[in-house]
Amino acid sequence: MNNGATLRMLDRADKEVMKLTRADIGAVYEFMHKFRHNPENPGLNLKALNGDSRLMSARVNKDYRALLLHIVERDYLLVAVKHRGEVYDDLSRYAYRINRITGGIEVVDLGPVGDSIIGRVVPPETETAPQPLFAAYTDRQLLELGVSEPLLPQIRDLTAEAELLELLDRAPQLTTDVLFALFDGTPYDEVLRQVTDPVRADDRIDPDDFETAVERPATQVTSDDEALQAMLGEAFERWQIFLHPTQRKLVERPYRGPARVGGGPGTGKTIVALHRVAHLARQLPPGADKPILLTTFNRNLAADLRTRLMALGGQELVSRVDIINIDRLASRVVAEAKSGGGRRVVDDNQVPDLWADFLVETGETGWDAEFLAAEWTQVILGQVLTSRTDYFKARRPQRGRSLTRVERDQVWQLTERFTNWLESRGVWTWRQVAQRAARLEMDRTAAHPGSLSSESSGGFYRPRYRHVVVDEAQDLSAAHWKMLRAMVAPGPDDMFLTGDTHQRIYDNHVTLGSLGVHIRGRSSRLTLSYRTTRQILADALEIMTGEVYDDLDGGEEDLAGYRSLLRGSRPTFRGATTWAQERDLVVEQLRDWGRPTDGSVAVCVPTREMATEVIASLEADGLPVVEIGPDGPKEPDGVHVGTMHRFKGLEYQRMIIAGVADGLVPRQMINRFRDTDPKRYQRERQRDRSLLFVAATRPRDELAVFWHGTPSPFLTSRLVQRHQP
Repeated sequence: MNNGATLRMLDRADKEVMKLTRADIGAVYEFMHKFRHNPENPGLNLKALNGDSRLMSARVNKDYRALLLHIVERDYLLVAVKHRGEVYDDLSRYAYRINRITGGIEVVDLGPVGDSIIGRVVPPETETAPQPLFAAYTDRQLLELGVSEPLLPQIRDLTAEAELLELLDRAPQLTTDVLFALFDGTPYDEVLRQVTDPVRADDRIDPDDFETAVERPATQVTSDDEALQAMLGEAFERWQIFLHPTQRKLVERPYRGPARVGGGPGTGKTIVALHRVAHLARQLPPGADKPILLTTFNRNLAADLRTRLMALGGQELVSRVDIINIDRLASRVVAEAKSGGGRRVVDDNQVPDLWADFLVETGETGWDAEFLAAEWTQVILGQVLTSRTDYFKARRPQRGRSLTRVERDQVWQLTERFTNWLESRGVWTWRQVAQRAARLEMDRTAAHPGSLSSESSGGFYRPRYRHVVVDEAQDLSAAHWKMLRAMVAPGPDDMFLTGDTHQRIYDNHVTLGSLGVHIRGRSSRLTLSYRTTRQILADALEIMTGEVYDDLDGGEEDLAGYRSLLRGSRPTFRGATTWAQERDLVVEQLRDWGRPTDGSVAVCVPTREMATEVIASLEADGLPVVEIGPDGPKEPDGVHVGTMHRFKGLEYQRMIIAGVADGLVPRQMINRFRDTDPKRYQRERQRDRSLLFVAATRPRDELAVFWHGTPSPFLTSRLVQRHQP
């Protein structure tokens, strides 16, 4: 009786598969199912290539062949799906080996790289021959970085970016990452540290031990039918949870305490967070109900995390994880303690207006409402200060204006009166909820000193969670962090954070170490963008020119080395005289893009009023429009329209950012802080720049930026002049 065979699929093989028709994709899945059942099935026509007993081909259908690597006995690896002509016309074009750095299996296509390399015309003697791209590096250096050895002769012939892109379209992942980093000017030692070392195998590599190599993380494979069917049938969903080899070690590494992964937009931080959750869940003992917390700031991001985690691990995984946005988590803690008194929660952006109303009603004229609102939310609530003495001792980073002891006493008395005033009206703010939740959790922990244990018996205190994973960590306030710190016992793998301060769109500046979250020595950074093209990325980075951002722990952070492997057209930058004319530009641009209505295109603006007017213009042109709300787009299809804040965590094929004018981006209102509170002015200006940066890095393929009147100062003169028609 036939026992069947093991057939795994190399993740990179999906490049060939995704180019096929839906019918041929189905044929690939059917082939794999049949092969597992009986690889000797005559209809599969399994046979060796190149006279090699390890590299083999098998019939998928009349047009396509599967390229297989025989690992051991009845164990095979599907490495590519090719047209039958490609497989048999040149049997020597495929090479395989175990990478000497990663220990993973690599199969490379050595076919010619267009006419630009094979059969290149030798230039006349009077012309200067183009210089090879990688002449500055020896073969030994390239191999030490992990470049695939069979490709070295072709790499040596590369003289232009187009040739490099063509070659790397079918090169192993590490070769692609290394050569692009070198091509972008990253120093050799930095490439070794940032690209190669994170995927270097921990054990000794035997170049002939394919059985061990196929089990290494560097040989990324999918092996079960359900996962393969999802991968072949839903390419976009699979891409949303794809884990790059350089990220796998960050996911699976044991940490002695809190750890943080940073990186620019599209570098896969959220994917790393999701896979970290799955990795932690696999280590859990049976029993405990939802012992892992996965949280973020935005409600729509929390919903997206749930969807992706379901795609990654199904209901069994999701059932072990508490997925909730941070404010709702705080609200739950307060509700459990019956501490809210039935009050209605108002949005934090209403706090300055509430302070203004309070000052008018009480006749207080010595203080500015904006200053008091910021002092109350950022210092008193943010640091969970519950007494006048605590406030007198508190540090006030990023606040600008210093306060005397007498002034602090006045502020404290006003805030006490203000909170009583709010309570009398039956309302409180999300910041107050976060502070109350933090205090409740901190008191709960303090009541059991020295008893932090996951044991539920014997009188031991049991923390709410074994592990806490936070996505978009830069958006959380100090009170949020104090609450989270109290929810999980300090120790190995307690907290895992992903985020990028360049994308901070809320006024939350924290130093994690001062809040008991010590990440120093356990921080990593991702530099490769998978979302957007090199052209869009270059202009987005120029928008960030001149700003300095923190690293959440008292240091500075930049986007050095941040790069993309994708190519596309340059973004469009266009100005108009009036807002009405600019809306016409939006309609015109959508027409140029073919008026897509499948949810792949979005329009982003600075204010809700402008969003309403854009929606009216598009509907007048006959386009179906979907407004993006606090929980994301209400429907998947149509043209999505929303304010910049709504686009955090969303991705599109094409995107228009309209209203990028001086006075709107950055907001005119922040100018009043320029002289009275320079630090506040700089902080608000930086926040508006981050909003524009987030918006500019949402599209994958094409970006258009419009303004009316004077363009935003964040759009450099070089950007505006270079892209004007």
